[in-house]
Amino acid sequence: MTGLPILPTASSPIDRDYLQRENPELFDELWQNPLTRVLPVHNGKVLLEDVADHPTARLRLLPVEGVPSAQLRVYLGKTLLSEGDIAVSSPIVLAVVSDNSAAEIEPDAKSWRDLRRAGLGLSELHVAIYTQAIALANFHRSHVHCTLCGSPTVIQQGGWSRRCFKDEKQVFPRTDPAIIVAVTDSQERILLGSQGVWEANRWSILAGFVEAGESLNAAVAREVEEEAGVRVDEIHFLGSQAWPFPNSLMVGFHATLDESGPEQLARPDGIEIAKVAWFTRAEVAEGYRTGSLILPGPISIARAIIEHWFGGPLDV
Repeated sequence: MTGLPILPTASSPIDRDYLQRENPELFDELWQNPLTRVLPVHNGKVLLEDVADHPTARLRLLPVEGVPSAQLRVYLGKTLLSEGDIAVSSPIVLAVVSDNSAAEIEPDAKSWRDLRRAGLGLSELHVAIYTQAIALANFHRSHVHCTLCGSPTVIQQGGWSRRCFKDEKQVFPRTDPAIIVAVTDSQERILLGSQGVWEANRWSILAGFVEAGESLNAAVAREVEEEAGVRVDEIHFLGSQAWPFPNSLMVGFHATLDESGPEQLARPDGIEIAKVAWFTRAEVAEGYRTGSLILPGPISIARAIIEHWFGGPLDV
């Protein structure tokens, strides 16, 4: 397999403008800039613009006065693209808002959407803004207190770090790498697995977190053998995708079944994976068409890798 095309949440149309994070007057200057736009986030959800005639969805990015209060603000950077009423070099600020603030901005609770549902169809610029914002919102929610002594932490560097009041320890947003892999055999079948908590007909490729002191390739080989009981070789990198649920980086691979020795029978581990099976392209196409095979959503790298093996979009 060759590499994947550019994936949703993988591009970088934002200048993160990291030098400005040390500016003590940062937010005063941002609030005086008429180009500044604010993304309100409430419980991990955002608002979308009502642009029915536009080919892609857009986040509802508000002027400074549109979000009068927030629990925290983070400077995300400046746009490298223009879109709609957002000009190039427009500063973008994440604002995590409370229940009361969210109701003041948009009282209809159903209008607040999450990435897994709203992300599909977002433009390159808007999906990048959302992904970055959610990752940082998750970081702040889980680091209100110091991980060493439990003391409260204070926000620094425009929202890109936190410092402990007591021991001065500084913490930064972390990213946990996870591998995700399409395993194929000599018949060009793909190995799919199903978790026990999923619907009976939902399948995906295998994935798992990289463990301490482990390389990416070693993680691929280990996860496949642990979850499906088979060994692989010829491991090749395909692409990567930010996945802030809560703070992952999905690193995609293709690997082939090691058929040099005795026949290997795929079997689920019975813990993370309840079922594993080999599928031909014809079986995937028919299952997807009839609804008997539910696959990952189009925003995910899992779907992109499956379609890469399949040879094109399954929706066609």
